[in-house]
Amino acid sequence: MSTRGGGASSDDGILSRVSTSVSQSPIVYRGKKAAFDTAYVAKKLLKSTGKAAWIAGTTFLVLVVPLIIEMDREQQLNELELQQASLLGASK
Repeated sequence: MSTRGGGASSDDGILSRVSTSVSQSPIVYRGKKAAFDTAYVAKKLLKSTGKAAWIAGTTFLVLVVPLIIEMDREQQLNELELQQASLLGASK
């Protein structure tokens, strides 16, 4: 029984040494660094994209929506004038 316990502890020692050497390898370090850098750039990109979307949205609301409303009013006025002209022209 004591050999089994000793064998298990030596296997645990080998496994822990292998996992430690793998986790400290330069390849794993570079992979973690690349993942961190990618996440950092993605976060910055999303933040700047959000700011750009906010600027574009508010600019659209302030400048373009009133223009669209005014163009619609002018078109309705033109249609009303056409209707009145046709009615006045038909009564003569």
